[in-house]
Amino acid sequence: MLALAALALFTLPGQAAVTALDHIVAVVNNEVITRQELDRRYQEVARNLARQNTPLPPRSVLEKQLLERMITELALQQHARSTGVRVDPAQVERALQRIAAQNNLDLPGLQAALAQQGQSLEAMRATIRNEILVARARERDVDNRLSISDAEIEGYLQTQAQQGTETEYNFAHILVTVPENASPETIQARRARAEEVIDQLARGADFGQLSASYSDAPNALQGGAFGWREAGKIPALFAEALKPLKPGEVAPLLKSSNGFHILKLYDKRGLDVDLSVTQTRARHILIKTNEITSEADAKNRLLQLKERIDNGAKFDELARLHSEDASASKGGDLGWLNPGDTVPEFEKAMNALKPGEVSQPIQSPFGWHLIQVLERRDQDVTQERQKLLARQAIRERKGEEAFQDWVRQIRDSAYVELRPID
Repeated sequence: MLALAALALFTLPGQAAVTALDHIVAVVNNEVITRQELDRRYQEVARNLARQNTPLPPRSVLEKQLLERMITELALQQHARSTGVRVDPAQVERALQRIAAQNNLDLPGLQAALAQQGQSLEAMRATIRNEILVARARERDVDNRLSISDAEIEGYLQTQAQQGTETEYNFAHILVTVPENASPETIQARRARAEEVIDQLARGADFGQLSASYSDAPNALQGGAFGWREAGKIPALFAEALKPLKPGEVAPLLKSSNGFHILKLYDKRGLDVDLSVTQTRARHILIKTNEITSEADAKNRLLQLKERIDNGAKFDELARLHSEDASASKGGDLGWLNPGDTVPEFEKAMNALKPGEVSQPIQSPFGWHLIQVLERRDQDVTQERQKLLARQAIRERKGEEAFQDWVRQIRDSAYVELRPID
């Protein structure tokens, strides 16, 4: 979930009452965005950019970018709600508690920290709720519809073999979108906007500032940074453009179905993948939390089960009776696990156990677990792991491209009426 320092980037438009001091700046289908909401978003983003030591774009430029982002976010939320996506309030509360814990705070401490940033706990709840809402809609509409063929996997592996060592790129990206079915005049105007960015970069302008001013990409307010990405996990268009660049260089303007792309390479390196891994065979008992079962209840139930196991009860029998995971019918057996196969909280606790040892109750995003390690082995998983990594890389690349198309289609289909900002 989100770190506290990054929360300002995700405050989403709500339905604040319009007062005499406020006015509507945009209508999105049947909801509105007000001047006060835009002001709050501007202040939050300005503070965040200051923390990143990124020069602040002119206010009028940044406000225009923020308003377009708020329109897109609201359109995505509306789409999710109108197509039946719902968010469990308990999931929102668990996310709040995790954010507080990640920042070494309890909920009152989180509330105080937010107040210092000019935010509120209720606003964060709305932020988290909307983030989950859109994520679930994306999972249903985009991720679950991706198809990866065996031929694609074989093609990826052949390309990787020809290249030898996979290359990783640390780069940033500015996207200037082009609407579907855009007129030649609109396409030319968007190209001119992108070329203006290229010109400013050539004159030494800050990439992060230009990203905040011009980019339509989701990470625009993070300076457009992608961080380190393997060549096989980014669009082929990007990989080909980055390949000849030296660190610090900007690629020539790129055109795709989404619009115009500007890439800056910060660094690149070879990636040596060790495909001989230590596998762990483990089993677990999972107790989920909900409106009926609290965090304390789940933990206490597992403590009682652990006491029974310590006194001679069989782990697999208790798992069959009490675990709320699909593995219950198999006595909680998860089979042989590779590094990265489970969530970090589970893997960290599992790795600390000796064969035969049972953990204390461990919390993860799925609930509370008792974990028992059965055995470990060093295994050469080259072939199966290569295919799995290839599938993951292709899914990540195709998923990002499909997600951008999905966002653009929803934004283009929304009824939007812009009103004067001032």
